[in-house]
Amino acid sequence: MELIEKSKQFLSEANQELKRVTWPTKKHIAASTWVVVILVLLIGVFLGIVDFIFSKLIRLVLG
Repeated sequence: MELIEKSKQFLSEANQELKRVTWPTKKHIAASTWVVVILVLLIGVFLGIVDFIFSKLIRLVLG
């Protein structure tokens, strides 16, 4: 029985904490998403270029 009471207390306290959370607006989420997408694309292009350069260098050295 003690486990059930502790579980109820935990869920009640968790619910109270969730009511205090400041949730981001849709506008903020959309802006953050675009930042992430752009950064991922930039890093992907950068890593692609670095990979291309290193593969050419290795072929030059080994081949």
